[in-house]
Amino acid sequence: MAYTISDDCINCGVCKEDCPVDAITEGEEKHVIDAEKCIDCGACAENCPVDAPKPE
Repeated sequence: MAYTISDDCINCGVCKEDCPVDAITEGEEKHVIDAEKCIDCGACAENCPVDAPKPE
């Protein structure tokens, strides 16, 4: 199961920096996780200031 980023995202980029497989890209209003690349490690959720990344 891949993680997804909720609409709570403030587009700060912390999750992108923490992703070990570069599965996260910046979208117009929030960051987006590529489910094909996501390894379900949870690194994106560890430092998110608004708890936007969630397991799908």
